[in-house]
Amino acid sequence: MALSSWAGAASVYLDRRVIAILFLGFSSGLPLALTGATLSVWLVEGGIAKTAIGLFALVGLPYTLKFAWAPLIDRLRLPVLTRLLGRRRGWAVLTQAGLMLSLLGLGSTDPIAELWWMALFAVCVSFCSASQDIVLDAWRVEILDENQYGAGAAAVVLGYRIGMLTSGAGALYLASVLPWSLVYAVMAALVGVGFVTMLLNREPEVRASPESERRERSVADFLEMRPGLKGWRAELLAWLFGAVVAPFADFMTRRAWAAILLFIAIYKLGDVYAGAMATPFYLELGFSKIEIANVTKAFGLGASIVGGLLGGVVVSRFGVMRSLLVCGLLQMVSNLMFVLLARSGHDIGMLTVVIAVENVTGGMGTAAFVAYLSSLCNVAYTATQYALLSSFSALGRDLLAASSGWLADRMDWVAYYVLSTSAALPGLLLLLWLMHIARASGAPRAGANVSIRHGTGAASEGAGSG
Repeated sequence: MALSSWAGAASVYLDRRVIAILFLGFSSGLPLALTGATLSVWLVEGGIAKTAIGLFALVGLPYTLKFAWAPLIDRLRLPVLTRLLGRRRGWAVLTQAGLMLSLLGLGSTDPIAELWWMALFAVCVSFCSASQDIVLDAWRVEILDENQYGAGAAAVVLGYRIGMLTSGAGALYLASVLPWSLVYAVMAALVGVGFVTMLLNREPEVRASPESERRERSVADFLEMRPGLKGWRAELLAWLFGAVVAPFADFMTRRAWAAILLFIAIYKLGDVYAGAMATPFYLELGFSKIEIANVTKAFGLGASIVGGLLGGVVVSRFGVMRSLLVCGLLQMVSNLMFVLLARSGHDIGMLTVVIAVENVTGGMGTAAFVAYLSSLCNVAYTATQYALLSSFSALGRDLLAASSGWLADRMDWVAYYVLSTSAALPGLLLLLWLMHIARASGAPRAGANVSIRHGTGAASEGAGSG
């Protein structure tokens, strides 16, 4: 009976919508290295100074700031495209077309003679990529049923990692036999995977929740009572409220919303501390760059994929909150594997075991965490709220992990990784409190504002079919 239950949970990966999310995840992950590690190799080959190469890290700012223009993507109707394809698909194909053109532009530049143009096109790639993420995250949340959030999270993480591998190692392999302009042209063509996937799938059927309709109706009533705010001014104010103010106001109506934001920032803190100093740790133990690449990158990618798929099954089987707790505990305990490696020294077998445990549990935790962020979104404001939550998660992660090097300089590796294990405790304790709050209030899911996703059950089942 238990085996059949697990098999039923795993069968969620065969749903057409989940398979589509896998391909869209590939399209999301593809651009990241093309303005990061892969671009850095091209700049080094061009003889660009390290200071300038370091400044290119700033082109990634759109990923952190994407919540600023998410309201436009959430609400603004595009001429022709919205009518032909719908709100989400119209924006998706627009951002993907922009991404392809930006990659072609980036590939056509010369780092020696046109460094500023290269920087400009790199920013355009990041902006279009971050905008694509806004749309695809919203589409994923809206197209899936709540019991598919875990599988959707696992699929998007799997696709994302394959996309990063393609634009990382894959692009470098191509660059060994092709000029960089052709490499970036190939990468631009591969964005077409997401473009075609979006065209072959349907627009989610989404209706505003009663709470969002009531909130926006109250603003319309307020404007009607003020004669000085008629015409285009009233329409603009109403639109701005619905697009910009309402998503944040909606989130802040949830019980313990500030604690939820804090939890989002610190849930994976232990994992972040462990990973931030991992490479210096391996090198100090005497592992070669080839050993690190083979075990932590190639083998580690496979372990992360397995973990993500397992995490999706766990969420489907046990629900989001319990899965967060189980996966979080596994993540925390896995950090102790680094303590064993510190005591073992240069032992390739132990390194393999450590990476297997760390990446499988980390993949499980990531799948559960992405499912949790999805569950927090009111589908009336999906794009804006998900962009806000994911940006907050990234910002919190980066700020809190910035102290990792300072700590590692002041203690040995055993003490550091014991500390990284304990860094997971505050997030887990806060999670237990949030679970207690949810039980006490009788909340049916992690996000307090449950809204209507599809018109009927039949529509829900067929929403992803082409």
